Amino acid sequence: MRSFTSGTLLAFAALASASATPARSQSADNAVLTQQVQQLSQAVAQAQTQLEESQRQMTELRKQLAALQAQLAQNSATAAPAAETAKKIDDLREQQEIQQAEIATHEQSKVESASKYSLKLTGLLLFNGFVNTGGVDTPDTPTISSPGAGSTGASMRQTMLGFYATGPHIFGASSFADLHIDFYGNPQVSAGNYAGGYYGHPSVPRLRTAHAGLLWDDTELSFAFDRPLISPDSPSSLVSLAVPALAWSGNLWQWNPQLELSHTIPAGPNRFIKFESALIDTQDTLMPPLATSAYTQESLYTSLSEQSRWPGVEARIALTGSPAEQHGNHFGVGGYFSPHLLPNGTRYNAWAATLDEQLQLPHRFELTGSAYRALGLGGLGGGAYKDFTYVESDKGGGYYYHPLDDVGGWAQIKKRAGQRLEFNGAFGIDNVFAHELSRTPVPINYGYSYLARNHTATGNVIYSPSAYLLFSLEFRHLTTWSTTGAPSNSNVVGLGAGYSF
Repeated sequence: MRSFTSGTLLAFAALASASATPARSQSADNAVLTQQVQQLSQAVAQAQTQLEESQRQMTELRKQLAALQAQLAQNSATAAPAAETAKKIDDLREQQEIQQAEIATHEQSKVESASKYSLKLTGLLLFNGFVNTGGVDTPDTPTISSPGAGSTGASMRQTMLGFYATGPHIFGASSFADLHIDFYGNPQVSAGNYAGGYYGHPSVPRLRTAHAGLLWDDTELSFAFDRPLISPDSPSSLVSLAVPALAWSGNLWQWNPQLELSHTIPAGPNRFIKFESALIDTQDTLMPPLATSAYTQESLYTSLSEQSRWPGVEARIALTGSPAEQHGNHFGVGGYFSPHLLPNGTRYNAWAATLDEQLQLPHRFELTGSAYRALGLGGLGGGAYKDFTYVESDKGGGYYYHPLDDVGGWAQIKKRAGQRLEFNGAFGIDNVFAHELSRTPVPINYGYSYLARNHTATGNVIYSPSAYLLFSLEFRHLTTWSTTGAPSNSNVVGLGAGYSF
């Protein structure tokens, strides 16, 4: 089952060549070749270990399949037990196909990197079709409703590329790094040709998330560009990836630079307590008006939190059913605090208190959700697209600023029908206190100025006929309130088709 890689053949060729070198350089060459052989041996050993583990799991699945087939033969006279056993056999076959796909992945040639350590390339080629029955902010990834006739179109801007690398062991920890980009970035912000960009301009790569760090058995230290650690979960969707599902409707998703530290301790059988903390550089959603003498050139390129000269902080503690937490039950409480400095010298402190949970329920149901109470939450993806309001002083020569209180959250129920099919229903809300907006109106030239509350209800089905193909049909209903006038509504039908590699 083993095969020599091109790197191995090159190493043997180098060894053969080294034997013919003059005696005066043989010692130095041998040292270099010895180091190369050691690196190749480690890589081969690691790949062999992964392959053996996958084959062990396949052997176990074959044993279970044989046992169930024998049980099916014994219970052939009874219809109900036979149907149940057949279902179990189908599930095992699906798991076996997944294991075979993983083995095929291990047998592939790895992407070569300058560091010579393992580098994995992943991606999702994603096609999205959309129908909006009313006006929305962004047709292919709508988050709010607005007056309008609606639109129909298609896009591939949410196609993604990812890189995952493992590095050397340092201080007893394994090192890692990952990077994900999409093609959603564009200097234009107005509507236009969504299939290839805006107004004929091609879509450009955009950094989505990035991580690099050290991982011990129960501790992780990393720096990241990612969603807030106080909001670890996100609703499931194949048609809302560039802007995650329920964004600006209770899902705190905004990606920001962070320095994170986490530690997990056991708390009983299948119980763990996870402690997390981070420093965060919170970005702005609404910038203050430029017509003020308090602005400097530096102010144009720094956020209000950066101008305060103090980083924001986050903390979360969670009870989990597994150390990794990505899968299984968890319940967490979190907090966020970030100083901000306004152009007139006034300071305010953005803050949030959060709850999050994920529960595995009987019959393959899963409940996930999050809730928050906050002030000045626009930088994390709340607050109706803004941290504060401002109004020009009646005395002239300045503005009055007022940070906005906010409350919101979301919940999703998931039903898994086997390994390849799932159904999801979710609802989210973000609600800025309307009386604060009415008391301090903001200039009308900002599109989200009077936005006070946003609801999103959504449901989708995601089907994966193989390990590489994904299909989804999604329905979404948006309801948006402003401080004046009636709420706006729009129904959104989305179609997603993706090839994962």
